[in-house]
Amino acid sequence: MKTPTKLSELPASAICGNDISSSCLYVSALSILYAGKFAWLSLLLVGGTLYLFRRIYGEVVGALPLNGGAYNVLLNSANKSVASFAACLTILSYVATCVISANEAIHYAASFAFHLPIILGTIGLIFLFFLLNLLGLKESSKAAVVIFIIHLTTLLLLCLTCGWYVLRNGLGHFTVNFATESEHSLFFQLFAGFSAAMLGISGFESSANYVEEQARGVFPKTLRNMWIIVTVFNPLIAILALGIMPLGEVQNHQQSLLAFMGERSGGRWLSWLVSFDAVLVLSGAVLTSFVGVSGLIKRMTLDRILPQFLLKENKRQAPYFILLLFFVLCVAILLSTGGELQALAGVYAISFLAVMGLFGIGNLLLKLHRKRLPRPEIATVASVIIALLAVGTGLIGNILLNPRYVWVFFEYFIPTFLLALMMMDRSLLLKGLLSVILYLFNPIKRNIERFTSWTNRTIKHINDQEFVFFSKGDDIASLNQVMMYIQQNEETNRLRIVTVENEQFRAPEHLHRDIETLDRAYPEIDITYQKITGHFGPDLITNLSAEWQIPTNFMFIGSPGQKFPYRIEELGGVRLII
Repeated sequence: MKTPTKLSELPASAICGNDISSSCLYVSALSILYAGKFAWLSLLLVGGTLYLFRRIYGEVVGALPLNGGAYNVLLNSANKSVASFAACLTILSYVATCVISANEAIHYAASFAFHLPIILGTIGLIFLFFLLNLLGLKESSKAAVVIFIIHLTTLLLLCLTCGWYVLRNGLGHFTVNFATESEHSLFFQLFAGFSAAMLGISGFESSANYVEEQARGVFPKTLRNMWIIVTVFNPLIAILALGIMPLGEVQNHQQSLLAFMGERSGGRWLSWLVSFDAVLVLSGAVLTSFVGVSGLIKRMTLDRILPQFLLKENKRQAPYFILLLFFVLCVAILLSTGGELQALAGVYAISFLAVMGLFGIGNLLLKLHRKRLPRPEIATVASVIIALLAVGTGLIGNILLNPRYVWVFFEYFIPTFLLALMMMDRSLLLKGLLSVILYLFNPIKRNIERFTSWTNRTIKHINDQEFVFFSKGDDIASLNQVMMYIQQNEETNRLRIVTVENEQFRAPEHLHRDIETLDRAYPEIDITYQKITGHFGPDLITNLSAEWQIPTNFMFIGSPGQKFPYRIEELGGVRLII
């Protein structure tokens, strides 16, 4: 099979960059409303927070360059339940981003087409990007690049025009705005402005969800590019706004601040250009949501959390069932809210900030449990803690500023997480369902017996899936950790422990006895031990996977050391367990 082309720096940056750069349309106005003349400082603090997360993400994804973002790091450093918690938050964040961005794009488009129906237009835009994603990631990235270039060009033109306007008309507004005293303290202004501005970095987590589709070395460049966009444009736009209009006018133009700045500084043509660019870049955020959620759900499906039919792809390697499911979910939420999407803002805010925080926690867990795992860069513990405190501040601030966000968030999150938990323990769910049906429908015994037979076969099929652990002479304590992880996180009753011997390594004599001891200690799991002659690496893993009919993501290894000759992504999805 032909190896798919990996994304280079520009298309990879464009996909996630369209999401995070669309924040320029609203985050400066939002920050000014809370922080006033200190909005630019709040926005710079957000840029500093994002700088810390560059290294946090770089360390984690450099060590585990697999799709899934926060889900992936927690799966390899904690357990499936915690990882699924992060995954549900990420999916909710993508749904909210997709629906809100599409709806806002249509509202901007309505300024050109006055009779455009908002709900139908929003559904149509989401459907358009559903079709585009069916063409494959390569085709989707081309659209993302065009949108990205137009957006950055428009922002640059707007900033230059506004700067020239300020130079021509003097610093009168600056003087008045900076002399205006707020009824709130400086601490509250910075706290509230920073909390509101933290929503402007949504999209930074997206690149980690499609890292497997990026060429080697591209991922840290996408983080750098997103950081530059946020740190330069958001504070600059806030400063220029203070030089163009009084603070009191900002609230009147909160929904279209950049278009108003363009009209005042350059005329009607620039206002229209900014509005047209808003339609494009918000549409780009819809594309980012499709790409990010596809990588995440595909990874979850490979780990048997979601049904396996979701892995089916078309000829362009697009997971059409995943894309269709996401499209239907977005449309359902749009229709259920009747287009009144203020409630979704709470889901978006809390989900996104919680995912960022969980990624930082995952980084600390990786340092604690996977010390020997090679990584291209390392974030210091102090920097991770500071970044977590910053995200926590933003999360608390958004909850205090909008208390109703909490209840709306739980209305969406609880059903989502319960569904994920049920999918994780399908055997228990099937057994419970069988008991209920036997109790209620005992008179129709023949049909019940058929259902029982099918259910037992399904449970047996799930539990008969054999797992593999490659051991390099681990002591019995380490092997016991493996057994505990298997018992708590995987639905199986078969484990094969394998040692690969060659001229440089021979399995210790005690290993066979230790495994026999474990076999007696865990009677519910059939443990077999096997020695293989060869050299451990991608080729051996691929051959054994084909020979034994065991997927590579059901194979485990301990954390490799610095001298290990292969990168973790070269092992075909093999997972770390100790």
